[in-house]
Amino acid sequence: MDNYFPSILNDAIGPVMRGASSSHVAAAYRIGRLGRDYMGLDHKGGNLSKVLIEYDPNGSLEPTHDSQGSDMGLFTGLMGWDITDDRMVDARKHLEANGTDVEIAITDYGAIHPNTYKLTLTSDTESCCILAISIGGGIVEIIAIDDIKLSLFGDYHETFIWNDDPTLDQHLEELPCVDSLHVHHGLQGRVLQIKGQKRLSAQDLPVGIDIKAFKNLKPVLPVGSSTKMDLPFTISEEMMSYNKDKNLSLWELALKYESARGNISEKEVFEKMRDIVRILEKSIADGIKGTQYMDRIYPAQAPAFKEKQTGNSFLNMGLYNDAILAVTALMDVKSSMGVIVAAPTAGSCGTLPGTCLGVATALNMTEDQKIKAMLAAGLIGVFIARMATFSAEIGGCQAETGSGSGMAAAGLVTLLDGSLDQCIAAASMALQNTFGLICDPVANRVEAPCLGKNVMMAGNALSAANMALAGFDHLIPLDEVIIAMHKVGQSLPCELRCTGKGGLAMTPTAIALEQGLMKA
Repeated sequence: MDNYFPSILNDAIGPVMRGASSSHVAAAYRIGRLGRDYMGLDHKGGNLSKVLIEYDPNGSLEPTHDSQGSDMGLFTGLMGWDITDDRMVDARKHLEANGTDVEIAITDYGAIHPNTYKLTLTSDTESCCILAISIGGGIVEIIAIDDIKLSLFGDYHETFIWNDDPTLDQHLEELPCVDSLHVHHGLQGRVLQIKGQKRLSAQDLPVGIDIKAFKNLKPVLPVGSSTKMDLPFTISEEMMSYNKDKNLSLWELALKYESARGNISEKEVFEKMRDIVRILEKSIADGIKGTQYMDRIYPAQAPAFKEKQTGNSFLNMGLYNDAILAVTALMDVKSSMGVIVAAPTAGSCGTLPGTCLGVATALNMTEDQKIKAMLAAGLIGVFIARMATFSAEIGGCQAETGSGSGMAAAGLVTLLDGSLDQCIAAASMALQNTFGLICDPVANRVEAPCLGKNVMMAGNALSAANMALAGFDHLIPLDEVIIAMHKVGQSLPCELRCTGKGGLAMTPTAIALEQGLMKA
């Protein structure tokens, strides 16, 4: 990941998607879309004759690929649909109706990452094997295509050219649309991988050059990358040094970072976050009204909580109850395959936005105030993504709801016009409180105990924000906390990192629930 710099809108807050899991559904979807492009289905037409999906028995996807939506995400991407398409749950049926033979196999191929996808695609004219990993929060890296090892995140227009003439290299490097060029050698000869800001076409190549094959892949991430980007900072310590003579708030620093990261204006970044906030507000409203979906553990929870809240028939916890309602509403929508925003993941989609937007709405704050809070939270997420992970398969639930809680704490301080130092202190304290939080989904569904952990981490964020605003000393710098959190997560037994092989997932009731859901 040294060659990848996280983005607020790519990594920390996004993608916009349908449930249930970003590291499963969203990541698999993006792998499927990239595979579809590699096979040229969008511009050549035609269909796949066969799709073979292989999961390693020693990884995290073997027990969860069906229940958490990996297969569904892959099929949706291979169909070329949008990730919010409401046909997603039936994507396999549509793919097979197009004449595609689908096979899912458990194969010990020595996967080097717990979230490894091996995808073999075959059409009437060609075949390819793609090896990819889900990093967390929907971010993926393709690490091999056939026998060629490479790195592809979906943040560039990628072009592959099979050509044996090295004189083509200099011509390509001089094109303004080319960001970088990488030369690979495989069984099919010499292959050029070109990363660019826009699509490279065959017309951009010199006349008379012998091209054996030419492939284009579109970006799958909302914010592109560039090797020429000049980032103002990448970790919080650098940010504090950068800000010494500027006196900017955390949300303003977030605009500076994301503008440089994506080569877009600060105004465009702000408006993109406005779109995200509006999607989240609608999802919260939909969840409070009530959601319907058969294939889930919990029925809709938010309407009953709202009824109790307005009736004053349980503990009056002030703003915490407003946060609980919004968090629960988002989790209900996720579990009903509704549209959500992974912030930073689908499994933790309630913690950050539910807490910040729930509180902001209760306090009658403006939309711009909500946007600033989400931007501030997003920058904390960038630091976490840079030095740690959002993947529960690597770091346990501390990487998901824990990260969301640290992000939310900074967002809450921003809502209350706290200082930059207070935002960083709140994030640090909230993260310190999450170390060792395991991921043990019941029946391999991202519902229980995920809902409770999202709600609990909302309370943690509220407490940390108030502690920071009161001047509590967070003691350990944020960067050191993030690094320590990552080490703790990696030291957790694999059974406690979203494999469904430990914790609540192995209780008799959880096993019975899983068996019942499989029969339904």
